[in-house]
Amino acid sequence: MNVMTGSEAADDDRAAWRPEDPVDESATARATVDPNGIVTGWSEGARRLLGHRSAEVIGRPAARLLAGEPPSEALRSLHTLPRWNGAATLLHRDGHHLTVNLLAHRREPHSEDDGGGVWLLVSPLALPSSPLQDDALLRWAFTQSPATSALYDTGLRLRRANADMERVIGLPEAAMQGLRVSEIVVDSEGDRTEQCMRRALETGEQQHLQQVLRLAGHGSESVWSTSLTPVKDAGGTVRGVLLSAYDVTEEHLARRRLALLNEASIRIGSTLDLARTAQELADVAIPHLADFVTVDLLPAIEGGDDPRASSPPSPVMLRRVAYQSVLEGCPEVVVERGTVAAYPDESTAARCLSTGRPLIENVTASAMDRVASQTPDRAERMRRYGFHSVLAVPMRARGITLGVATFSRHRRPEPFERDDLLLGEEITARAAVCIDNARRYDRERRTSLTLQSSLLPQRLPPQAAVDVASRYLPTSAQAGVGGDWFDVIPLSGARVALVVGDVVGHGIQASATMGRLRTAVRTLADVDLPPDELLTHLDDLVIHLSAEAETAAGTVGDIGATCLYAVYDPVSRRCTLARAGHPVPAVATPDGAVEFPDIPAGPPLGLGGLPFEATEIELPEGSLLALYTDGLVEDRGRDIDEGLDALREVLARPATSLETTCDTVIQTLLPDRPADDVALLIARTRALDAAHVATWDVAADPAAVAETRKNTRRQLAAWGLDEAAFVTELVVSELVTNAIRYGGAPIQLRLIRDRNLICEVSDASSTTPHLRRARTFDEGGRGLLLVAQLTQGWGTRQTYDGKTIWAEQALPTA
Repeated sequence: MNVMTGSEAADDDRAAWRPEDPVDESATARATVDPNGIVTGWSEGARRLLGHRSAEVIGRPAARLLAGEPPSEALRSLHTLPRWNGAATLLHRDGHHLTVNLLAHRREPHSEDDGGGVWLLVSPLALPSSPLQDDALLRWAFTQSPATSALYDTGLRLRRANADMERVIGLPEAAMQGLRVSEIVVDSEGDRTEQCMRRALETGEQQHLQQVLRLAGHGSESVWSTSLTPVKDAGGTVRGVLLSAYDVTEEHLARRRLALLNEASIRIGSTLDLARTAQELADVAIPHLADFVTVDLLPAIEGGDDPRASSPPSPVMLRRVAYQSVLEGCPEVVVERGTVAAYPDESTAARCLSTGRPLIENVTASAMDRVASQTPDRAERMRRYGFHSVLAVPMRARGITLGVATFSRHRRPEPFERDDLLLGEEITARAAVCIDNARRYDRERRTSLTLQSSLLPQRLPPQAAVDVASRYLPTSAQAGVGGDWFDVIPLSGARVALVVGDVVGHGIQASATMGRLRTAVRTLADVDLPPDELLTHLDDLVIHLSAEAETAAGTVGDIGATCLYAVYDPVSRRCTLARAGHPVPAVATPDGAVEFPDIPAGPPLGLGGLPFEATEIELPEGSLLALYTDGLVEDRGRDIDEGLDALREVLARPATSLETTCDTVIQTLLPDRPADDVALLIARTRALDAAHVATWDVAADPAAVAETRKNTRRQLAAWGLDEAAFVTELVVSELVTNAIRYGGAPIQLRLIRDRNLICEVSDASSTTPHLRRARTFDEGGRGLLLVAQLTQGWGTRQTYDGKTIWAEQALPTA
């Protein structure tokens, strides 16, 4: 800025000034004063004006520079007003008084160590004549100015300002004459404007910029579109710069609101996750609408309920779901995420929910006292950060009140207005629908998962034939409940059945069918049917279910399903498999080879009329048997052969455990969001060697019963099971006697020491014995009743060349 008083206007160096001269910083009288009134800076221009050298004034009270009785009005205003302008009488070093026009700007601290201060700018009372004062040039300049205008010379000093410029800046033209823009608007925008002005002078081309300013004539931030036009004389020589500014705050705010609405429509509701959707609402509103945002929901909402009461009970209980702040890390939040807090009836959130309408509340002293009496912690933080305006918007969707979104301001000085309320309603309504969608999705998904979980094995039963691990991945609830299932069923003789099935389609009907088929498989497995016969019976069941569905609905009720049923015997290490339209299993042997055995496919269940075939394979101990549904290997973007190759590659790798193998298979073969349900069951085979199995051929002679009792007693002694000898001998005696009397040769006795002690007697007859109640004077008919009473269970299974009767009893505890 130029520092010049009326008495100095005649100085030789000033009188010789020309518009083309560069800016002389030494001609600017500038002093800085800290908040305590101590001079901290002194320019060369100030020395030339008042005669004091910097060493004589820096570190000393500024009041010493004022003539008259300090403190003057200027010093009293320095720390109460953002800017002060007026005439002041200063004391020259030689003792005479100098009256100047003083302009003071208060500067805010830039850091904690910066104590802040005041710029004191002294402006001249008169300027030397200049060609820029020519009437024609002034006429040209101001006729080209459609709005707020100011004329600057080539030294970037203000020469003229129109009335609108005075109104906007809040200073008269006389107070601004001779000052640069950076000395009138003391922030980065002033420096930016000067750079553009210099560019206009150098290039002779008009410059444009948009600025956000806080001006005295507005009281709050406003947006200005500024044009800097080079002013030329008749010969085309640039003689100055005309600043023309237009207030575009309303247009800017309208565009920003539209942009925020557009951003909200894109960002809010990107997923069907309730908490994430609420957080997206809070993120979108910061910082364009509010400085701090909270989203609180009624606790029943997250539980899936539909609270339809006209108003919530008192006090209102709300769960904090999301929040966001312009301050990094959201410091000192009173209510953390997931916390349920009580809101008194007079609180903003409670009143908003009770009326069902949005409201704006300015934080007055009485309102703050009310908050302090109810929630002191919240009031203390509101005072600390300077919260002054709150906008609360109820969240409603489909007739249900979900909660409330609260928007607060503490950094932006302007309070919420009606346009802000409409904007808050728009984005909150959008978020409410998305949150309700997420709530409904979450409720349906929980219901679906609960149903699926109840229909699948809750815990795989203990058995010694195989070690197993499983995975079930349901598809999204949008597609409905799936019909995939798996099961592990212990069988007699230490054998185990492995089952994987898939009901076609999704929905409750598919899930119900899956549950009925799983129950049927367990029932058929309990009577020890071979795999091919079991699938035949299951096929009949599906046909009956289709007929029932058709009768109930009056339309075609075809039900389709596929199934793979395998029985593994750890004694023989042989596995018998049959499948009904189901993908072939994978077999990985300990040497690292992986094969897909050739098992006849068979038709899917429900077609009827075609037989199923069983295949028997021998598995080395430690082999992996992988059963799965088609969702694992089939995908829209991948051929099934690619899926099988990927499965082969994973199973060929060594793994620390079956659980790790399951995880690797799922991660390798499945996308993030599989389109179909997936059931996976992996079993590692075990074998029972001669140390756990004893077998004897029995002659078809009643005299052989005594020999079998001796062999049994001797074997139990070898196994350290002498305590079980008495019961086992009775069971063996009864079963062998029945085989000799009612069966046919060859007859065989087998004892298996597994988790339990198993006694099996096989013969060539297919006649199945039945348990009956003997009458008082009957001589027979009590043998099987005795076996049933002495053992945990007994039964009969048919074989290809006869039958086997078995009985199982618990091992004696140590």
